[in-house]
Amino acid sequence: MKFGKRLKQQIEETLPSWRDKFLSYKRLKKLVNLISSSPPPSHRHCVEAQADFVYLLNHEIDKFNAFFMEKEEDFIIKRKELQQRLQRVIDTWGPNGARPSETNCKEDMAEIRKDIVNFHGEMVLLVNYSNINYTGLAKILKKYDKRTGGLLRLLFIQKVLKQPFFTTEVVSKLIKECESTIAQVFPVDEKEIGRREPTIRVTGEGVFRNTVAALLTMQEIRSGSSTRSQFSLPPLDLMDSEFIRTLQMNSPPIPIPIL
Repeated sequence: MKFGKRLKQQIEETLPSWRDKFLSYKRLKKLVNLISSSPPPSHRHCVEAQADFVYLLNHEIDKFNAFFMEKEEDFIIKRKELQQRLQRVIDTWGPNGARPSETNCKEDMAEIRKDIVNFHGEMVLLVNYSNINYTGLAKILKKYDKRTGGLLRLLFIQKVLKQPFFTTEVVSKLIKECESTIAQVFPVDEKEIGRREPTIRVTGEGVFRNTVAALLTMQEIRSGSSTRSQFSLPPLDLMDSEFIRTLQMNSPPIPIPIL
């Protein structure tokens, strides 16, 4: 699948409020076509188009950074809030709590589990947001250099590698902590896992379905090339398919191939 189509599909599958935060790939591609089809580089129209291309690239990077940093900060706060909620339920309704109640504990824990699953999904979507926008920048810069004879790719990629939106270590750590919490606090019966079909079955709408689509996209992006270069994304530490099954929702299922 060509990148433009993959990006369009990914935008359609992500959260509605995120859709205008992705790379303006079509606009950049149009500028590359305009520059490559213009008269000699010294021509006014060509110079203006080149300036517009560089301006738009920088604008997109600023857009990615602003969105990514805002979400990262929100995630750090939300992680702490979920931990506090979980502890309150244990301290109140748990076996050794102030007012032990198995019914109340199960109800509150089920609600917290759902919120943790959605929270985990949003963080995976943010890692995918970083991946797919970086990939788009690398591809449009490669196209620019090839079509115009320019040498922008290396310069811009070196800049991008230092940008906040490309640095996903904090979010990746939060994802792992979230997975650890789910595994420890909400364990799944091994017999139940064994009875399930070898597919991920998820709801038709919502964060979890978008998360699975994002994981598949990240895997597809990396499998597109058998060689690594300075422009390649780092290896992806995908969730184990058994773990994904533990996040399964109890509603009408749609089968999606496991990773």
